[in-house]
Amino acid sequence: MPFKPLPIGVDDFEEMIEKGYYYVDKTLFIKELLDMKGKVNLFTRPRRFGKTLNLSMLKCFFEMNSYHAEKLFSGLAIINAGYEYTKHMSGYPVISLSLKSMKQASYELSYIQMKKMIAEEFRRLDFVLELDKLTEAEKVRFRAIRDVDGADADYLDALRFLSACMMKCTGRKTIILIDEYDVPLENAYFGGFYDEMIPAIRSLFESALKTNENLEFAVITGCLRISKESIFTGLNNLKTISITNPTYAEHFGFTQKEVEEMLEFFDRINYAETVKSWYNGYFFGETEVYNPWSVINYVEQIWAQEGALPQPFWSNTSSNSIVRALIEGADFRVKQEVEALIQGDNIEKPVHEDITYDDMEPDKSQDNLWNFLFFTGYLKKTGERMENNIRYISMSIPNEEVRYIYINTVLSWFEQKVKKKDFSQFYKNMLQGNVPEFEDAISQMLREGISFYDTKESFYHGFMMGLLNGMEDYYAYSNREAGDGRYDICLKSMEVKKPVVILELKVAASYADMETKSRQAIEQIEMKNYEEDLVRDGYTKVLCYGIAFYKKNCRIALAEKMIQ
Repeated sequence: MPFKPLPIGVDDFEEMIEKGYYYVDKTLFIKELLDMKGKVNLFTRPRRFGKTLNLSMLKCFFEMNSYHAEKLFSGLAIINAGYEYTKHMSGYPVISLSLKSMKQASYELSYIQMKKMIAEEFRRLDFVLELDKLTEAEKVRFRAIRDVDGADADYLDALRFLSACMMKCTGRKTIILIDEYDVPLENAYFGGFYDEMIPAIRSLFESALKTNENLEFAVITGCLRISKESIFTGLNNLKTISITNPTYAEHFGFTQKEVEEMLEFFDRINYAETVKSWYNGYFFGETEVYNPWSVINYVEQIWAQEGALPQPFWSNTSSNSIVRALIEGADFRVKQEVEALIQGDNIEKPVHEDITYDDMEPDKSQDNLWNFLFFTGYLKKTGERMENNIRYISMSIPNEEVRYIYINTVLSWFEQKVKKKDFSQFYKNMLQGNVPEFEDAISQMLREGISFYDTKESFYHGFMMGLLNGMEDYYAYSNREAGDGRYDICLKSMEVKKPVVILELKVAASYADMETKSRQAIEQIEMKNYEEDLVRDGYTKVLCYGIAFYKKNCRIALAEKMIQ
């Protein structure tokens, strides 16, 4: 069987087929669209789950004047579906628009970018100017929009105008495809111009999709369903297909069968369990699917080098701005639940699909965080129930890749939040030997941070080093040889008149055991003579701290030494 390259970063269907990339056949998506007969279909799926490629595939199949469509789709599943479906091939004018480049620093720049994208689509379809079916006024407006020379208002209903031109010139209703519709909204929210962006996007959509007599059907994609009250006002022909919907489930992401076929093709079927544990676990409706972006990246790596370790490919594909903003505003209860998830537990939360960016404000319910995590692919459904007309979904982390993201990204956001605190009083209490205040501060920061490793001394060691590395005039040394052993942490100033701080850390088996462990830590410092080398360097005072930890609590013992 001839080799085929894997389509990493390729989301153009025509390029995929003509250049011979390995293609996981999703063309029966066309059949289901035609069967379901939805007028305006909004598909929400996590990022990198094949949305853009599927829209490109629809464009290649349906668009008029696509004379090589039969060649592109030759041998694919839709051709075998029968004439009932193939008769629609190359049968409609298609308007295709992606809003992904509207991620600009201001409303003005975003709007200009929208005008340019619309103008580009007008240029692509300006063959209608040669058909002599438009009025002179229509041609003037068409050229003005095409040349980015129209008034701002011309672009707000440009898609409706373009579909009317298509109908007039071809006699066929238009299919409208809009990709990444929520990108400008998310960008505007974080850029501070959300209230300006909403009316523009609403006008663009409503004019094209609401009671447009020239519309055959529309397909819109994004990561989140933005509440119809804000974007799709009055759009009663909208059908939302989210990850909870059982229809269209197998057309985004890879199924078990598709992954096995890919591994067989590249002679790597022996990696099936690794691929499953790292990249499987998402449920769209009741269909379990793999993350396609991660699968093709990993298969390419193990094809090139057997034994290559799995990596979190998905974590580097987005800024995760929404999730980070919600995490940074989270309370202690949320932190505990994230810890439970990382340890493999389930959590149950009420879930609703009508999300607005107002739901991210601090005065909103913390439960909105779980909505965002669930619908953007950071959690999977493990069960559900209804109570008092409220839908409760049990959730867990889908796979090892996403677990890795929680450990290395989400946890770091919590820790960065802790590190933004002013530690001057914390350091002062430590250097002055104020044990109760020092003890309370460490316990408080443990509770504000997050970890699922808090039964291991290595966690507490890293935690303390993170707090102490920010001290001015002091340098933190870790696990250095001293006296008859190795201390855990030692803090020294270049100024020998300032006290040296030695910290010995212990993990207690229970809350009651902390007192004993802290005393044992002091005894170890004294027995090992850790301060021995300090005499030679000229230091005269040492604060010896024995710190015992149990979960998110600590107990501190102190011994002060004057050395000659």
